[in-house]
Amino acid sequence: MAANDAVLLRSLELRLLRCSISSDAVELLHSPIEPSPQFPHLHSLLNDVVLLIESGEYRQALASSSASEALFSNPHLDSLDSAHRFYSELLPECVSSFLNVSGSEDSVELGYKALIVMAIAVASLLAFNQCNFTGPSVSVPLIPLAKLSILEYKKVGDEWMEWEAWAHKELMSVGSDLCAKFSNLQYLIFGKTLLLKMKDALFEESLSSIDGIRSTSWWLARALFLHQKLLDERSSSLFDLLQVCKNESFSYLGTLEKIEEYWCPNEDCSTILSLLQLEAGMVELYYGRVDTSKRHFESAAEVSNFNFYLTGALGFRTMHQVEPKAQLLLVTGTYNGSAKSSSNNNYPPPQSSENEASDILMTPRFVVDEKNSGSVEQDAKQHSVAATPLTATHQALILAQCLLVEKKARNDEMQKWEMAPYIEAIDSQSPSPFMIGTAYLCHNCQQFSILIGSRLANHDPTIFISQLRCFCNLLRVRWESRRSRTKQRSLMMMEHLVEGVYSHSPGPGVAERLYYCFGMNMPPIPALRKEYGDLLVSCGLIGEALKIYEDLELWDNLIYCYQLMDKKAAAVELIKKRLCEKPSDPRLWCSLGDVTNDDASYEKALEVSGRRSARAYRSLARSAYNRGEYEKSKILWESAMGLNSLYPDGWFALGAAALKSKDVDKALDAFTRAVQLDPENGEAWNNIACLHMVKKRSKEAFIAFKEALKLKRESWQMWENYSQVAVDIGNLSQAMEAVQKVLDLSNKKRCDSGLLERIMLEIEERTLISHSESNVANSDSSHTDPVNVSSNVANANGVHGLQTDSARSREAEHLIELIGKILRQIVQSGGNADIWGLYARWQKLKGDLAMCSEALLKQVRSYQGSDLWKDKDRFVKFANASLELCKVYQELALRGNSRRELFAAEMHLKSTIKQAIDLSNTKEYGDLVACLEDDVTTEMGAHWVELGINQFEGLWARDFLSEAASDTSVRAC
Repeated sequence: MAANDAVLLRSLELRLLRCSISSDAVELLHSPIEPSPQFPHLHSLLNDVVLLIESGEYRQALASSSASEALFSNPHLDSLDSAHRFYSELLPECVSSFLNVSGSEDSVELGYKALIVMAIAVASLLAFNQCNFTGPSVSVPLIPLAKLSILEYKKVGDEWMEWEAWAHKELMSVGSDLCAKFSNLQYLIFGKTLLLKMKDALFEESLSSIDGIRSTSWWLARALFLHQKLLDERSSSLFDLLQVCKNESFSYLGTLEKIEEYWCPNEDCSTILSLLQLEAGMVELYYGRVDTSKRHFESAAEVSNFNFYLTGALGFRTMHQVEPKAQLLLVTGTYNGSAKSSSNNNYPPPQSSENEASDILMTPRFVVDEKNSGSVEQDAKQHSVAATPLTATHQALILAQCLLVEKKARNDEMQKWEMAPYIEAIDSQSPSPFMIGTAYLCHNCQQFSILIGSRLANHDPTIFISQLRCFCNLLRVRWESRRSRTKQRSLMMMEHLVEGVYSHSPGPGVAERLYYCFGMNMPPIPALRKEYGDLLVSCGLIGEALKIYEDLELWDNLIYCYQLMDKKAAAVELIKKRLCEKPSDPRLWCSLGDVTNDDASYEKALEVSGRRSARAYRSLARSAYNRGEYEKSKILWESAMGLNSLYPDGWFALGAAALKSKDVDKALDAFTRAVQLDPENGEAWNNIACLHMVKKRSKEAFIAFKEALKLKRESWQMWENYSQVAVDIGNLSQAMEAVQKVLDLSNKKRCDSGLLERIMLEIEERTLISHSESNVANSDSSHTDPVNVSSNVANANGVHGLQTDSARSREAEHLIELIGKILRQIVQSGGNADIWGLYARWQKLKGDLAMCSEALLKQVRSYQGSDLWKDKDRFVKFANASLELCKVYQELALRGNSRRELFAAEMHLKSTIKQAIDLSNTKEYGDLVACLEDDVTTEMGAHWVELGINQFEGLWARDFLSEAASDTSVRAC
């Protein structure tokens, strides 16, 4: 490609891209002196189209330009029969015929033709954008080429409506319904088809001409994102395509060097790269990829050398506030570390009472301390956003950060207050691009006006509407609608916001409204009206909301309003009436099924949608689940998720259905997909953990429970399961923390004695190992040869071993303290026999045998009752506890030289043996007898000898015991 023609083509491509950049940035872009083109006719066609697009005349660029006539001169267009054939066959054929890639011998000519195709596609996309996003509303033909001479008289009236209905279905084929009623949907399909076909045709031949139109993938990504914004749910297929286009765009234009090499170095390349990073971040944020979007926003701020952060300053939030309070303040700076100097702002936000419709100020009034101008607070005030005029790019970055805060923060009242400094920062700026800035409410006339210069504009609504910039206003409405003191003001702001988007008033023209439209997450106009309807419902104005919902064909919202008004029959009647007019609308059939609970309506929705309605599949799956048909529900959910996999509730429901149908692997996979899409789904994390428990994967279950408990900390069931897997992996500290949490949540009424038994056994084992290692170390040190002491001190392995032993000993002591704290709480609230046994073992670990005997005695008494001598299992536990009690009594007797404990053991064993005569065939009964004969009696005799009693008295005592045992008929033969 000749160098001169490369410059011409790239300058025209840059002019197309400039259409979406704010005027303050465009003024910095200087076009090079245009050389003579090699193909003047093609250059003239392309230049005419670009001029029409720059002036906002998108319809003329599509239908009346010579370029359109040349591109769509295919004689086959004369035989139109269906929309599907036109968009899938004839339109791509026109592009291929016009480009003639295989027959073209000159890459310059091919480059011109390719850029003409892209310009026509961009004109179609921007026309659609005007009708559904930026306004003002205009009447345009339903088909983009309807005004071409070859098509002008082909179809009229209702015939084009069939094409629009086809476009409606085509856009929903990605697995989601449209969120409202949109107009001129064919323009989006038309532009997207042209871009895809042009891109594919150039790449098929691997021509270098694609190097001359590097922004193709960027425009295609914009078209796909517009499509996504129309949908009610996130689409997985669109997400995959967006990722491909985003990566291609960054491969061509991802650095300043690439942009400077492709376009003139004198251009404001940082603005272009910042916008690319900003739009990529918006796409990632829309799909919930917060970390990736944050990186894009940070890159955009770094490229534009813009830095901002939050700080605090004293200020007033309300008119009647007497004392200043700490307020959040946004401060700006640059990446080289210097703060921007303050400057006079010709557009200060109104703070006086006559400019406020509420006693809550639109922006806080900060305190200016003249006596301490060098203080940190005053320095922050001087360099705050209010005192620094910002470019449109910087304002867009601030609002992007505001959206990032909204996505990251918990959805509560504090979330909006964290967003407030960013909204107020834009409020304090001079008029900015239509899609970014904001307006103020005039208290006197109860409507908005913009401060122009240092005075208020006239209170003519047309002046307000002409200066309205939407996105910041919308964020303020969402914030203030949650506060009772500002809800009325938010309702009025929303009303004027909707009116301003539709208005044709003087001020921002069609082209000006486009600035940064793709870099802001501004909802489409119908979605904006829906949000207005929701606000009306929250204010109790249901009648007004009904009109909006019916006009937008939001049947679910309409049904909800009728139910609020106890008019369910009216909703059914309205839907049936609309079905007579649009029998092939799957949304209507699904809404009818919702209100009548009739599966036949969902089946009909699948039929009319060509089995492409994910909503119908989901409704049938829920119905099957409620009937107990879990296998059928699982299959239906799989079909629904196959159409749109970015529906987190669907994966959760699929997991539940699979679990009910005993398909554990499918359930685990579904719940995993659910948490990948929504990491804050605590129930899904819990189910994943439980399934891992079923599969005996304790480590995986432990990790999943930790994630679940971050979100569901008040569920004692989760804490109890968490304690089980913590013991399985040997993490006793976490296990006892979980047990403590269960006690707290259940008011000491819930405790798992079996789990505590496992923990106690592990602690006893670790304590025994610790004591053994300590004894071995002490024994080794006591036999150390004095000659080798100096060499042994330097032995690193020995030192390390001592440190390890010490750490184990401290860990064992810590665990003993933890379980003791838990057991004390349980026994204080009245523990059962098992708990008393554990408490006794803990006291024994602590070395307090007296308290151990008391606890064992309470355990024994807990087992006693009328059923003890008839219940073998209970007797076994009673006998084992009795044996432990007698052993402790013996140890106490040995330590204290007292016969009282031995007499107590003897009396208890005699009484037990006498009453348990019916259970004499059990092993435990024999153990009790052996304990009495061999241990207790022997110990008593030995004890008497130690006290100096003569042999005769010892024999007498032995005979006495023998006779007593014979009397009870328990003497062994």
